[in-house]
Amino acid sequence: MISRDRVLAAFNHQEPDRVPMWCGASEEFWAKAKRELKLNDEALRVRFMDDFRRVFAEYVGPHFTLSEGAASRTVFGVERHGLGYGQPINHPLASATLRDVYDYPWPDPKWMDVSKIKDAAQAYNGDYAILGGDWSPFWHDAIDLFGMENLYMKMYDEPELVDAVMKYLVDYYAAVSQRMFDAAGDVMDIFFIGNDLGSQTGPLLGPELFDRFLLPHFKRLIDLGHAYKLKVQMHCCGGVAPLIPMLVEAGLDGLHAVQPSCRGMDLAELKQKFGKKLLFNGGIDSHHVLIDGQPRTVLEQTRRVLGIMMSGGGYVAGASHDTILEETPVENVLAMFDTVREFGVYNRRKP
Repeated sequence: MISRDRVLAAFNHQEPDRVPMWCGASEEFWAKAKRELKLNDEALRVRFMDDFRRVFAEYVGPHFTLSEGAASRTVFGVERHGLGYGQPINHPLASATLRDVYDYPWPDPKWMDVSKIKDAAQAYNGDYAILGGDWSPFWHDAIDLFGMENLYMKMYDEPELVDAVMKYLVDYYAAVSQRMFDAAGDVMDIFFIGNDLGSQTGPLLGPELFDRFLLPHFKRLIDLGHAYKLKVQMHCCGGVAPLIPMLVEAGLDGLHAVQPSCRGMDLAELKQKFGKKLLFNGGIDSHHVLIDGQPRTVLEQTRRVLGIMMSGGGYVAGASHDTILEETPVENVLAMFDTVREFGVYNRRKP
């Protein structure tokens, strides 16, 4: 069975030949793994048995001069600084009125060039499950534009202001993704979006606020993917169990980077409650197992997760974080994927 068929079987809650595998990695870990294993990019993906490949649009919009101290700028005018993606150093809409929101210089979807996407996807010859669409982190963008505490206050004090900003943000992301799908949707399989809605101890906002301010926009993106006959998978960190029923009701097909160390994210309970409706991707603990463990521990814990999650399909094996971090030993990542290859086969009994 080729990777694409394996992944789509899992999304359809059927048992393929083996559990599909996912390898999301930081640039730093990826560079380290290439050095240690002496492999190029594609050879490393093959070694990790990654069943997915991803294609991107290219930013061709205006270039902006950064303020002193800023390392980057989002298309929404938020400047950032710090390690990795960094933290915002300005909140452009912190004191905005509704008129200010209407007059704000929102980005043009045409700033993203989609002309090369189809060729990039076709280069894989249909062998892999192709991820496409814009990441669409509108919740994070709203936090950056307002400031987090300020955003929560405005949900109560100025809900129409929050509604307007959310609509502008999702209008942009939906238009970019639609352009991508018009250009190459026929060679894509999965619309991959991402918003972190949880902390270690629970959701960042309760079900009522989530339903009022965010869920309609998630449903809009999910419906967009389905209109192009794509599965829709969302990356979401943290303990988000109270929000999962609403995401399932909105039509979400897959939840990525399930973190079992977070409150409410017990794998057996999630599988029992939602396993026939929602594909789970991840679940192998990044911190306590992959970073701090030894290969033998990784093998044992990976087998344990497979024993819980693989029955009936609907599971993709991978780390519980969206990107494997640089401090993760390469030998542990190899142990995880090699264990899935050996014990994630569906023609044998549970591991």
